[in-house]
Amino acid sequence: MSTVLIIVIVVVVVALIAALIGMIRGRRVVAERRYQRELAQRRERAATEHREAAELRTGRAEEAEHRARVAGALAERERAEARLHEETAVAHERGLADEGLTREDRAADRGDVAVDRGDIAAERGDVAAEREYPVERERVAADQRRPNSDR
Repeated sequence: MSTVLIIVIVVVVVALIAALIGMIRGRRVVAERRYQRELAQRRERAATEHREAAELRTGRAEEAEHRARVAGALAERERAEARLHEETAVAHERGLADEGLTREDRAADRGDVAVDRGDIAAERGDVAAEREYPVERERVAADQRRPNSDR
């Protein structure tokens, strides 16, 4: 019996050791799964944050592009107005725009103040030209009998 008892004790000890090893492995597996879940959650949060930042920056870029397009259109308009003024100057130099000058003279003779350059600029919405002639416009408006000798 002593041999049988030794064998039973050895079997029980081996079984206990196997159970301990199994529990240790189980804990490791559970810990590894928990770590993988936390890592997956962190990845998802990081990806979400980066996507939100990308959307925000995309929106900012689109706004900047829009402002650039508007600025480009304004620059084109200014260039076109500059070309128009240059062509008008060339026409005046060549004597091709005299009918506009004579029309202004006739309106001045009638006492029509609305032909004043500042008023014409105001009617067109040309703020820059309106700023150039405010004093003259006020003077002419105040005294309609005054001849417009500057035209």
